[in-house]
Amino acid sequence: LILIDNSEGYLSLVSFKLLLSKTYNRKITKIRLFMMNSTNRLIAMASRKAAGATVQRSGQMVRQQQQTAVRWLSQTSKEETKSWWNSAELWGACGAIAGWGMSGAAIYDATLQGPEVISLNMTGVLIVYSSLFCRWAFIVKPQNLLLAACHAANIVAQSVQLKRGLDYRSSTDPEQVQQLYKDAAMAGVIGGVAIATGPRVRSMLTKANLGIISTIAAADAGPFTVHFWGPMSKWMISGASFMDLNRPTDKVSLPQYSALTATGFFFTRYALLVSPVNYTLCSVNIALFLSSAWHLGRKINADYL
Repeated sequence: LILIDNSEGYLSLVSFKLLLSKTYNRKITKIRLFMMNSTNRLIAMASRKAAGATVQRSGQMVRQQQQTAVRWLSQTSKEETKSWWNSAELWGACGAIAGWGMSGAAIYDATLQGPEVISLNMTGVLIVYSSLFCRWAFIVKPQNLLLAACHAANIVAQSVQLKRGLDYRSSTDPEQVQQLYKDAAMAGVIGGVAIATGPRVRSMLTKANLGIISTIAAADAGPFTVHFWGPMSKWMISGASFMDLNRPTDKVSLPQYSALTATGFFFTRYALLVSPVNYTLCSVNIALFLSSAWHLGRKINADYL
């Protein structure tokens, strides 16, 4: 058709259309290649992310399995190494049984012994001691309800003993009874004030940032807790025993001092196994064991040897 017509205009138009068609095809090809490359890159990125997430999940699973294995091995090791020596429950139960022996000693003395063998100082101290330790046994970890119950019973038994002793001393030594009343009243006032103001004072000292003083005030077994005053009451028992080292053996109660000696022995170990660990309780029970064993030995030597 071009050869027949031989028109320059028509030839130019055909050439322009052909050139435009080639340019369009090249653009379309480039666009297709670009889209294919972009799609491939997106697929590759998605694959890498999926692979990374898979690896990460696998790593987390491996770490979790490792932690589980470590915890299991640690628990197994603790269970294997735990023995009677490290059992707070065992030593606490023995200490509670010894405490029940102390309550039983008071009941025994109340029924079979005369009031002349009652030590007013020791009996009063035992009432304070059992009151504090009844609370301590209830809140310590692990909780020792057997010990709490034995101290509650001991409060009742020692109160009966104190009444018997006061009635007897009122006729034989009234001055001692009057002095005892005064000391008890003063101790009650001081104790009441301390209990009422203790929490506020502790909070003030803790917030004051006074270094070691604030640290001691905030301690779990510090001087504002029963974990401290329970052992301190036992120091009073040991002190009463040390003050009466030469007490006549006919006034030494064999059941009472047998129970005190056993209590000192068992609680020396028990104090190191509870939470919070109570070194004050450990030290005072060493002293209690030694002083009570001294009186017990003198009694046995005088009456049975």
